[in-house]
Amino acid sequence: MRWYLTGIVVSGFGTTAMWLVSGIWVKSLTGSDSLAALAAFALWAPVLLGPLLGTLADRVRRRPLLVVLNTAMALLLPVLLWVESADRVWLLFAVLVLYGAQGAVHEAAEQALVATTLDARRLGTFNGLRMTANESMKLIAPLVAAGLFARYGGGPVALLDAASFALAAALFALMPVREERPARASKRHWWRETAEGVRLLRSSSVLRPLVATGGFAMLLAGVNGAAIYAVVDSGLGRSPAYAGVLYAVQGAGSVLAGLLTGPLLRRVPERVLAAAGLVLFAVAVGVRALPYGATALAASAVIGLGLPWVLVATMTAVQREAPAEAVGRVAATANTLIFAPNALAIALGAGLVAVVDVRVLLPVLAVAGTVWAAGLALRGAGRGEGRSGDPAEARAGAGTET
Repeated sequence: MRWYLTGIVVSGFGTTAMWLVSGIWVKSLTGSDSLAALAAFALWAPVLLGPLLGTLADRVRRRPLLVVLNTAMALLLPVLLWVESADRVWLLFAVLVLYGAQGAVHEAAEQALVATTLDARRLGTFNGLRMTANESMKLIAPLVAAGLFARYGGGPVALLDAASFALAAALFALMPVREERPARASKRHWWRETAEGVRLLRSSSVLRPLVATGGFAMLLAGVNGAAIYAVVDSGLGRSPAYAGVLYAVQGAGSVLAGLLTGPLLRRVPERVLAAAGLVLFAVAVGVRALPYGATALAASAVIGLGLPWVLVATMTAVQREAPAEAVGRVAATANTLIFAPNALAIALGAGLVAVVDVRVLLPVLAVAGTVWAAGLALRGAGRGEGRSGDPAEARAGAGTET
């Protein structure tokens, strides 16, 4: 766990820095807002191919795959030193697409490695710490990246990210994990294996409602994110830069969420934690409609607390429920279904904010989220569902502990 989390912190720092700078880089070279927005889309687009890309994580041993993926990005990113003018922006977009594809495979391999090597009773704690590590980097990396870009341009940020990938590759290579080589089927078919991951997710009565809840939460989050500048401007009467303060407070809430997740998942099922997280998130979104600075800050902190609970609970359930030989495919499929609605909702939210007052829009989102959470909480009531750790005990000794 220590080696793995250190690798997550290192790579997360570089990734957060690069993701922030990519849009600024495009904007500074081309002057185009639309092209700058496409930089984010280039990074997100490969998520739509998640089920297909995740199949790779089930065909090979996961730790060597993580080493190869991080090493490849460390070698690729220095290419961006040639992006010095608008006519070379295409190279930045090409690298961003590959970056996103690498991230989709990396995420599937990470979840599969954790699910098959860590004691099942510790999955919730580990995933919470992973969330804390990632969110902590989001509080630090943007400041470093912005300062580097303002002083030296995008090249040094790309080199910083490359160095973080190289260090992460070394950490993953040194991680003391013993993995069995995946069994080779006599006749392999990539599309058939991908479809099997989709089928396993669809047929699971535990995972299906959780993944749907994660997708719905990210749909609401996308609309809420699109409304942030309207909240800051018309609601609070502040400059657009104040949105950065709200995001920083939200990040602090997410750090706290990660620390609390493990103890909570040892006491309640993933379904209950996801429902509680969605309620907190939805109520906080509604509170943002109030024109008071204190309530806006408090709402941001609660949004940061509630939304990660939905995501971590779903991730933990996938690792616990999916067959060991198919965790990569199921995890990648779940990630696609959860995060694709967010990208669509950002565009939808931009249109809604133009025609609907945020004092109406945000309470509607709050009601929708609360109703969905109530339905999830009531689902399975009376089935004798216990703590999350109990059904996992049968699998607790199935893997080799790191």
